[in-house]
Amino acid sequence: MARFSNGVDRRGFLTVGALGGLGLTLGDFFRMEAARADAGQPAKEGVAKSVIYIYLPGGYAHQETFDPKPYAPVEYRGPLGSIDTVLPGVRFGELLPHTAKIADKLAICRSMTHGEAAHERGTHNMFTGYRPSPALQYPSIGSVISHEFGPRENLPAYVCIPSVPNEFAGSGYLSSAYSGFSLGADPADPKFQVRDLNLPAGIDVARFDKRRRMLDVVNDHFRQKEKGDSLDALDTFYQRAYGLISSAKAQEAFDMAKEPDAIKDEYGRNPAGMRMLLARRLVESGVRFVTLTYGSWDHHDAIETNMRTNAAPFDQGFATLIRDLDRRGLLASTLVCVGTEFGRTPKINPTAGRDHWPKVFSIVMAGGGIKAGIVHGSSNATASEPEDNPLSVEDWATTIYDRLGIDARKELMSPGARPVEIVDGGKVCGPLIT
Repeated sequence: MARFSNGVDRRGFLTVGALGGLGLTLGDFFRMEAARADAGQPAKEGVAKSVIYIYLPGGYAHQETFDPKPYAPVEYRGPLGSIDTVLPGVRFGELLPHTAKIADKLAICRSMTHGEAAHERGTHNMFTGYRPSPALQYPSIGSVISHEFGPRENLPAYVCIPSVPNEFAGSGYLSSAYSGFSLGADPADPKFQVRDLNLPAGIDVARFDKRRRMLDVVNDHFRQKEKGDSLDALDTFYQRAYGLISSAKAQEAFDMAKEPDAIKDEYGRNPAGMRMLLARRLVESGVRFVTLTYGSWDHHDAIETNMRTNAAPFDQGFATLIRDLDRRGLLASTLVCVGTEFGRTPKINPTAGRDHWPKVFSIVMAGGGIKAGIVHGSSNATASEPEDNPLSVEDWATTIYDRLGIDARKELMSPGARPVEIVDGGKVCGPLIT
């Protein structure tokens, strides 16, 4: 927040002047327009127009989900069984029956690999496409997309459901203008309401417009006293916030009450289902990148019990999301990813769980120019390392950017005017794309 010669920052001035009652913290999420100058020409949209990134934190077990090993010894196979999918010869864990029925719409990547066994470092990989570095904080994929394209339909370019999930989901060396917009509430809550989207109690439209005109007077006052880009930037931030609050389309996008009960039941009236339903509503309305998180998948102990708790809501919600996007004609232009920070150890440990294992794990992709009904790569017989076609973090991220029309070799400017490639050394994974 800019500070002026009298020692009062602009937000402080608004509070003193009784203009801060609108609580327009949304302005902090619309700095992108003022910061567009450092972005150069915007990227040209590709096959995918939006991304939904479903992140399951903790490191779900590939053996119990998308890469079961039914013929391995029991200490590797684990306590859960496997089931057929609609793809001949392809099996999923027994707790994913709904997802098994829509496997023909998915690309199952069974050879994802990196070398980071710590949660923080693995999470960094899967949100930025970079391995961690002490020298630079890299931007998340959502922030890069926000930087390259900006907002659409007067909605934030990047939204996090229900909140920003971790420190690596932010804007890194880019301006905080490109950070994700955090809802501040869970759509599974029957009283769900997006923080700051609605006018406060006692502020009607007429009063709202009056305060907006008063804010313009404040802007003029400071513009006469202070020169610099920061004031113009602040004006833009708040204009964006006003635009969102007064936008019928934005109000509609976040209003879960608009969804029929039958659709809510289909997704599941739980955190997984309602978050995925809201994600669909947001990309349908124009949001470019949605990150949603669900569950806790760090199952060092009692993996069977914990998987039974976590998997069912995810399975129902995810399968419904794919079907719903498809029947609405949105799947072809919406790239859906399911990811996590790493896999789990090949052997069941003494506490009936699995520990961290980054050498090989599984992710899923669908829609947005990704081939459907394929399995890319494989792990070996004990699910301990890639058997063929290993998929690196860099190649995975580059492929996502390619589907959106972003050249991952493009250089962005980090602090100190140092050019940094969006992804360093990644290649588009040809077998994954249409």
